[in-house]
Amino acid sequence: MLLPIFSVLCIFHGNYAAVILSEDLPLVNNRPIIGVLSQEQSYYLHGKYPDENYTSYIAASYVKDVEAAGARVVPIMIGKDRAYYEDILSKINGVLFPGGATYFNQSDGYADAGQHIYEIAQELNDNGDYFPIFGTCLGFELLIIIDSGRGEEENRIRCYSYSNIPLDFTDDFRTSKMFKDAPVEIIKLLATEHVTVNAHQFCIVDDNLISHGLTENWRVTSYSDDDNGVKFIASIEHTRYPFYGVQFHPEKSAYEWKLSKNYPSSINAVKSNRYFMDFFVRECRKNTHSFVSAAEENDYVIYNYEPKFTGVLGSAYHQCYLFEPRGTTA
Repeated sequence: MLLPIFSVLCIFHGNYAAVILSEDLPLVNNRPIIGVLSQEQSYYLHGKYPDENYTSYIAASYVKDVEAAGARVVPIMIGKDRAYYEDILSKINGVLFPGGATYFNQSDGYADAGQHIYEIAQELNDNGDYFPIFGTCLGFELLIIIDSGRGEEENRIRCYSYSNIPLDFTDDFRTSKMFKDAPVEIIKLLATEHVTVNAHQFCIVDDNLISHGLTENWRVTSYSDDDNGVKFIASIEHTRYPFYGVQFHPEKSAYEWKLSKNYPSSINAVKSNRYFMDFFVRECRKNTHSFVSAAEENDYVIYNYEPKFTGVLGSAYHQCYLFEPRGTTA
């Protein structure tokens, strides 16, 4: 069987040879499909739908953000065995770990599913199969905690930021995969205007990378300061795999509308935040996985579910896709 042609760079470290897939792979997939990981339903929303017993959800803003970049979405359910995640990753072109408010120590939940996906994606990339992951806020923290070994003490710190703030780019950010082709106008907006939405109680700082020997695995490209002046990592990318993370929420400017949250929805905010999902979907276009048929695609895509107008119920999310029980797809 002929393998896809791509360029590789081999870096030798002691007796270890790491094969890094080139980010210059051709954009051959014009019909990308992205998996978005669901997570445990909040107690608040579960109480709003007591008869339905919804136990997991995906905020619709993530789905819309992916669709606006020219891709379709497949919901990935929690509480499944390894074979389920292996199968679904063989059909899709990348995975988004969304933000949220769940815990990492719940059995068969968001974190366990994320770990399956992370490890399978590593194996795919090691075998020459370019498979990207993007983590937002909680999803970004999950990437680092998985790579830290998911110890009893989570490798993140308390960090409170509920502000819209600029990014403080590192000196060499322009040589990163995420930002090397970003338009000058977008970089200027991100660096000088209060356009990135932060809504988190935890964060990753440099010490979290240093303490677990992750500085060679991950490259920091920008920082921000929380509401108490703590300098946290705002954007990051893996040095070997096409794995990316941001602590802020690019999806909220265009798709979340709760007045009390004060999300920036100016033209500049929407334009600058649009860059991140466009970048990620562009990465996913380098992957050629597919379903066996259009009929199989139709069985999996998010269009099989109807989003609920949860914002009117007081939720922080304007709309949500709700799944039950434990993400049953039948």
